[in-house]
Amino acid sequence: MSTPAATPPAAGTAPAPAPSPRRRAPGPRTPAGRDLAPLFLLTPAGLVVVALTLVPIGFLVFTSFTDYDQRTLFTGVYHVVGLENFRTVFTDAEFWRAVARTLAFTAAMVAGSVLIGMGVAQLLGKIGVLLRYVLTIVLILAWAMPNVASSMVWGWLFQPGYGIANWLLTRTHLFGDVTATNWADRPTLAYLCIWLLIVWQAVPFIALTLHAAQTQVDPAYYEAARLDGASEWRVYWTITLHFLRPTLLLVTVLSIIWDFNVFNQIWLISRGGPDGATSTLGVYTYREAFVSFDIGHGAAIALVTTALLMVVTSLYIHSLLRAGEDL
Repeated sequence: MSTPAATPPAAGTAPAPAPSPRRRAPGPRTPAGRDLAPLFLLTPAGLVVVALTLVPIGFLVFTSFTDYDQRTLFTGVYHVVGLENFRTVFTDAEFWRAVARTLAFTAAMVAGSVLIGMGVAQLLGKIGVLLRYVLTIVLILAWAMPNVASSMVWGWLFQPGYGIANWLLTRTHLFGDVTATNWADRPTLAYLCIWLLIVWQAVPFIALTLHAAQTQVDPAYYEAARLDGASEWRVYWTITLHFLRPTLLLVTVLSIIWDFNVFNQIWLISRGGPDGATSTLGVYTYREAFVSFDIGHGAAIALVTTALLMVVTSLYIHSLLRAGEDL
């Protein structure tokens, strides 16, 4: 049986275009057919992460199990001591005193930063547009200032003899003549000076973050509450804080992590003094690793500090999972 011949196209009708062959996307592909281009694009960032994060962490972990010290820096000789550094850390009374100082100081700094930040965030929502822009710019400038530079300037403000803060306090006549007072020489004043500095640096981030979250609350909730006769405090407690809870939890956990690791501000203001009164874990680790040059011991302290912070972070992640939030 012969096959029928193809019917020619009718006169005046354009021939149908031939189907084009399916083209493959350019670039290398895996045997399974997946494109490798994203991996090549991520390679530079991945190399930076490995070089600046994973390699130092790996070296820190390795060093914590050795007697790495000043001699090792010149000769390269070291010995693996196993858990000896960690045993020394947990039996050192000074370590536990540093932990207690760190916990108390962190609690005070986080409480001050979050409470004042909440107040400033509420203020941003109450003032006019022009004042809001001015205050936002001031907060961003304070937040953008490097903590080393701000710590140096802060130290000058409280310097005995020519410090502006001492001069202003003397002019108020509330505390007598404090012109020659050295804040770093008194534990209470040293803590207060450092606390003021860290809270001043932390409030802008907290205030702007909470204000941004607060602007996402539907105004209808506030109108309904006020129509029902709720006071402003009741409106804030019932509505604003309810919607700010996830953001408030986030900034609190971040503040705990940052304040727990504070070093620059304490070292530049008081160097951990007087007599170790402001020696937190960060200062204690620095002294052991880079002043006494017991680098293995200092690495062990750093790992223990990291473990403590991981406990806080795990609590935050657990709370997110219980609330059904996406990670």
